[in-house]
Amino acid sequence: MKLRFILSLFIVFSVNAQQDLLTQKAQLQSNSIVKNVAFQNIGPTVMSGRVVDLAVNPEKPSEFYVGYASGGLWYTANNGTTFSPVMDITQTQNIGDIAVDWKTGTIWVGTGENNASRSSYAGVGMFKSTDNGQNWQFVGLPDSHHVGRILINPNNVDEVTVGVTGALYSKSEDRGVYKTKDGGQTWSKTLFIDDASGIIDMQHAPNDYNTMFATSWTKDRKAWNFDGSGNNSAIYKSTDAGDTWVKVSTEKSGFPTGEGVGRIGLAVYNTNIIYAIHDSQFRRPSSGKKEKRRGLQKDDFKKMSTSEFLSLEDKKLNSFLKMNGFQEKYRSENVKQMVRSGNVKPIDLAHYLEDANSMLFDTPVIGAEVYKSTDGGLTWSKTHNDYLNDLYYSYGYYFGHVYVSPSDQNDIYVYGVPILKSKDGGQTFASISAENVHADHHALWINPQNPNHLINGNDGGVNITYDDGENWIKNNSPSVGQFYAINVDNQKPYSVYGGLQDNGVWVGANNAKENKAWHQSGQYPWESIMGGDGMQIQIDNRNPDIVYTGYQFGNYYRIDRGTGDRKYIQPKHELGEKPYRFNWQTPILLSKHNQDILYLGGNKLMRSLDKGDTWTAISQDLTQGGKKGNVAYGTITTISESPFEFGLMYVGSDDGVISITKNQGATWEDISTNLPNDLWVSRVVASRHKKERVYVTLNGYRFDNFNTYVFKSDNYGQTWESISANIPTSPVNVIVEDEFKDNILYLGTDNGAYVSFDNGERWEAFSKNLPAVAVHDIKTQKESNDLLLGTHGRGIYKTNIASLQAYNSTIKSSNITIFDLNKIRYSSRWGNSWSKWMQPFQPSTTIQLFSNTSGEKEVEILSESNKKIQSFKVNLDKGFNYVDYDLTLSEKGRKTLMKENVILDINKAKNDKYYIPKGNYKIKIDGVEKAFVVE
Repeated sequence: MKLRFILSLFIVFSVNAQQDLLTQKAQLQSNSIVKNVAFQNIGPTVMSGRVVDLAVNPEKPSEFYVGYASGGLWYTANNGTTFSPVMDITQTQNIGDIAVDWKTGTIWVGTGENNASRSSYAGVGMFKSTDNGQNWQFVGLPDSHHVGRILINPNNVDEVTVGVTGALYSKSEDRGVYKTKDGGQTWSKTLFIDDASGIIDMQHAPNDYNTMFATSWTKDRKAWNFDGSGNNSAIYKSTDAGDTWVKVSTEKSGFPTGEGVGRIGLAVYNTNIIYAIHDSQFRRPSSGKKEKRRGLQKDDFKKMSTSEFLSLEDKKLNSFLKMNGFQEKYRSENVKQMVRSGNVKPIDLAHYLEDANSMLFDTPVIGAEVYKSTDGGLTWSKTHNDYLNDLYYSYGYYFGHVYVSPSDQNDIYVYGVPILKSKDGGQTFASISAENVHADHHALWINPQNPNHLINGNDGGVNITYDDGENWIKNNSPSVGQFYAINVDNQKPYSVYGGLQDNGVWVGANNAKENKAWHQSGQYPWESIMGGDGMQIQIDNRNPDIVYTGYQFGNYYRIDRGTGDRKYIQPKHELGEKPYRFNWQTPILLSKHNQDILYLGGNKLMRSLDKGDTWTAISQDLTQGGKKGNVAYGTITTISESPFEFGLMYVGSDDGVISITKNQGATWEDISTNLPNDLWVSRVVASRHKKERVYVTLNGYRFDNFNTYVFKSDNYGQTWESISANIPTSPVNVIVEDEFKDNILYLGTDNGAYVSFDNGERWEAFSKNLPAVAVHDIKTQKESNDLLLGTHGRGIYKTNIASLQAYNSTIKSSNITIFDLNKIRYSSRWGNSWSKWMQPFQPSTTIQLFSNTSGEKEVEILSESNKKIQSFKVNLDKGFNYVDYDLTLSEKGRKTLMKENVILDINKAKNDKYYIPKGNYKIKIDGVEKAFVVE
């Protein structure tokens, strides 16, 4: 008997709590004394970031929106040649799904990425714009966390059906299908499965909004384990625009049912023809045939007895040991002796080769499979006979989309690591991936007027094809890189390094221009130095060519960028020991005291005295011991060494343990017992200003705990003081001390960056040119006084903090303080250009000042003899202000300067302006003067 879901209770959701949270952050930004500290985005852009959805104008395909997982919503009107962000004024950049009514310019956005990746961030509910993204209104579902799909009634823009995936790491009653008929003022929940099963996909028939299909997905994600299948993963159908629902993937339907049903994606051709792609977690049946294999295999040792092992041919065993990367000391003769003595068992050879990656890829599940219904979902049949190998690997939870061409029911596309297309309804498939198309695909648009025209969204941005995937254009102008970690060196100009989600490790000069000029030279100003998921970077301060970096799960290398040499340096456990556990973001650290000494964190802290050539564990397991699961857990996440003393070190783990050693690892003490338990230690930082001081940030995101945890200790962690103060609720990723001022701290959370001028008693919010994006890493460059933010969704930002470092009690109590200006180098180019067809060069200098009041002020430019030569009005805010002066003179000012210096002749530039000549001058604001020089 079919189960019909009719929820009669009409639910009106109060959005006050969510609005209060958003208001709190907005007010903090508005009142912040650093709100005018402008950040510059320095890219890079060519590698882009993860796309989750596309919305394309079918009448004008050169106009479309792109939703990035944690990089916001972007708009193009010129076919992706350029993009502009349209949601930066909202308090999140985490996108789940977007839907556009092109007739009215109405945009609906569900926040919170609809994937279940380890870097899929939660949102804050639903937003709507009725003016093409100029203004945004929060319209409810504040506890949705992750939104799977939004369907707008083509005939009524106020009627919207939303599939909510729900919380990623915890049970939730807020999952399900929701409807509004009044533009988001009120919502009703029309389908609820259970507290672990959300709606991951939902589609309506192209010409019938009443006919809808939705897929539920049962999953259980923990920091240590991910189960992506369950009994309640299923397909549902509605014939009344989502008001009521019927489960159609029954046992009699032909679609899989039971515990192994994973994520399901849908494509609806019409009311009868529907495709579904299923991430089957059922195990593959044995073929019954023994494959012929040459040589020993890892699994052979799992059931091998001691006597069988000792009887192996030395040549055969040595071949296995060499081919599988065992250390040189592990060769047949000595390994057999270790087994003979009982110190090692044959199964230990298999365990020696197992890590988080191998365990994941060794899972023998069916994986991706495509089903089709031709009777409106009543019955289903698989379209292909063979396995779709090498589409999902073991990452099916990360994908789950199928698309059908509006013009041909047999033209379908499925997404995973590659893109596959079928021209025979899914019987056979061919790859349409290309060398300039990134792997890992999440969104596709098929032009209803021209089915060969496709727009593709993937982990590396946007690609467009006009010949059905034969050739692709890359459209990566937005800076939406998802950085895990950044670093800087001491070169001039200094370079910035960064590791990105699924886009490797890159390096570029901090002042590299982010424009299209590199198309002429063919040399992008940033260089890729590592693939995979890019991780932490350490640079030898004696030779910046020597770089230590790597990819996920502790796979690190020592790279000589000068020679191109690279050496794999991941520490290996001893044969017979349990394998080391390495975090996805394994931490590394070069010693401040000796740049030959490198630290790396597994579940133990490893130290190399020879640049990673050899390793020694200098601790016991510094975690709670790990948990059974398919995700590496019980691992070190952060390492810090005191600059005051070699051997004074701190380590933090993903399961909440913080440890200290004062004797180079001979003994360790747990100093986390008085802190919140079990949370991810995102940073432990030994102070650079006070030996006894240490900072800790904890992150509860992997428990859907969004509280703010920041602590300071002035006695080596024996006691802790909370310094989260007035930071709006958000998980914290990083804390950094200022290089010069012991009272200044910088902090990054999952939706912004902050500074404190009093060791954390109060925090000020940065916001100018900086959207509410996750800040994963912060670095300061000592020589330049630059602050750099590595964001997970909007690339890298930098700003100069010299004026912030000058802030003190005198400035705080003064009406106006003008900070020192750098010398200005005069140029005859000011106001001129080499061609009448080119725009004149417009010079400018920035006057940095602090004002204790807000209001309009006059800025006067004075000659050396205190005569006014230019003036203009500015509106100042209380706090730091940055006033641009265009270096021009008034007509009267020109005459004044020429009168003071009779040999001076000041002529108009080509733009009809007079510019200040070489000399000594003053800036005067509200009676306060500051000298500056033009040379």
